[in-house]
Amino acid sequence: MKSKKLKVQLRKYRNLQFCLFTFAFLLGVSACATPHVPSRTVYEDPVNYVRLEEDAGVLREWSPGHHSHPAVMGTERLRAILSGLKVQEHRIAPQRWFQGEAPLIPAFNDEELALLAVQVSEGLAEAKYNERVTFYLSQPQTSARRVITSGGVYVHGTELHVVLGNWRNVYGIPAYGMIYDRRYPMRPTAAKGFNLVFEPSDAVIPVKSSLLDDLFANSKDELVVDLGKIQVPEPAPVPPSPTVF
Repeated sequence: MKSKKLKVQLRKYRNLQFCLFTFAFLLGVSACATPHVPSRTVYEDPVNYVRLEEDAGVLREWSPGHHSHPAVMGTERLRAILSGLKVQEHRIAPQRWFQGEAPLIPAFNDEELALLAVQVSEGLAEAKYNERVTFYLSQPQTSARRVITSGGVYVHGTELHVVLGNWRNVYGIPAYGMIYDRRYPMRPTAAKGFNLVFEPSDAVIPVKSSLLDDLFANSKDELVVDLGKIQVPEPAPVPPSPTVF
């Protein structure tokens, strides 16, 4: 009799252990889970995408904080702006004293410009007041490694805000767990170590930043461009074909 009661109690104890383990496991999974960002796809191929992503910082009840979307921006105008974006290695004062300023490198190559000018322009035309256009560009190196460039843009009044989360970062796909680079294009996958620069510089609207942001190169990964100061040259007229008699 005692043996039977002992077996019942042991079974109950094991069931309780299993329940506690399951609860702890589910709690751990929920704690590690990353929030889902609502988005809509504008363009996607096997290695790149452009999409519309909800901006959590935009409040419905505060209209001054709304983005000026949808926004009409021609592909040539957008290409001219993206062509003006340069990346510069971040150097602190002692490095600049000994090495000087780092060279400016175009943020995007011709192929990337061609893709972004068309697809980001389309995204801005479709975006809602609480959405921003994000982009993800990758170059696979191996089955587990790729070079990525990602970020986002949005229009606020007469300002174009450009954020570069990653620039030619080598991303190693983890053996287990979430793949963050494709899911969160606005977030850096590693220490940035670069400044985002725009030419012509007089079209840049200064953004305030803290001393800590300056030290860790977090202050110059976002640019605000005054759209009123961007002049796009008119295309050269095509001479008429000679008349053949």
